[in-house]
Formats: sequence, structure tokens, C-alpha cells
Amino acid sequence: MKIFYDTEFIEDGRTIDLISIGMVAEDGAEYYAVNADMPVDRIRNHTWLRENVWAQLPVRGLKKNLVYTGNGPSRHEIKVTEPGHLDTDSTLIRPRQIIRNEVREFLLGFADLELWAWYAAYDHVALAQLFGPMVNLPKGIPMWTNDLKQEVQRLGNPRIPEQAEGEHNALEDARHNKRVAEFLAGMAAQ
Repeated sequence: MKIFYDTEFIEDGRTIDLISIGMVAEDGAEYYAVNADMPVDRIRNHTWLRENVWAQLPVRGLKKNLVYTGNGPSRHEIKVTEPGHLDTDSTLIRPRQIIRNEVREFLLGFADLELWAWYAAYDHVALAQLFGPMVNLPKGIPMWTNDLKQEVQRLGNPRIPEQAEGEHNALEDARHNKRVAEFLAGMAAQ
């Protein structure tokens, strides 16, 4: 079973800290969680993450506005004017230990598991680190993730479907990864 996934994370060249993870199986089963143990202050103080990732999370008191920045009506930029705080009442926000257990159960519920992501290297590290060092990955979870970007390149860099909405929301990105994979599979079969 192919699992398409995405993680949002903060990294500093030495560490990769999970913010959220979204997974979509070929059969449509989904998993999504936001890490209650993420370094909130570092994320809120990181301009790109605040504008692109934080704004996609379950947050209370978030204030944002749209600024037109390009050609065409769909080209805009979100500016977060007040970052608010995580909505701790949201069932999507879970401690890292719970996410680890749920991800393990989700993934090991499928036979012949294949992991797929877009620019997969850091996503795989963020996934593996849920379990500690990579050698601690549970038996049955692959020690690598197949890379959709490599598949695009292998197929001659075709124009792939654009993501309509929800970019930088891990679950929406995982759903888009599945659509991209289906598109590429159709191309490869021709």
C-alpha cells in the first residue's frame, strides 16, 4: 500500500522538529495530527513558518490579512498580523508520544508499505525521529521514502497538477501528493 505523506517542521541545520504530519493511503484512509510539543515560540517568531504553516494550524486569536502580490486574482500573500495561540481544545493537537503511536498503528495497518512524499528527505527524517534514531523504526516501516519530485524528473519534468488550496497544511499537502502520484502513474503507463 502506498502512503502519501507530508510533514511540516522547523529546522535549524542541526535539528528537525515536527510541527504536523498528514498521511493519505491509496485506499483513502487518512491521518493528521499537530504536535503539542512543538517549539511554539520558535515557530511564531519564524516569519515564513508563521505566515505559511502556523496560519494553517488550529489556532485561536489568529489575525491575518491578504496582500495582493502578483498577476491574476489567485496570486496573494497572507500576512499574519497577530499569531494567536494553539487551540489546545482541538482534537488534532496531540503529544508527540501519542502521534508516534498513532502513526505506527496507521502505517503498520497496511501490507507491502511504500512511503511517498514531495522532496522527501526531511519528511522522512521527521517521520523517523518520532521513533528516535532511524534504526528504531518499527519493523515494517521502510527506512526510506520514495520521492515524488524524483519521479517527476524521471518522467521528463511534466507539468503536474497544481494544489488548489491548503498549501503547507500537512494533510492537504499529503492529499495533493496522492493526486500528483496518480497523475504520474497515468503518465508512466502511457
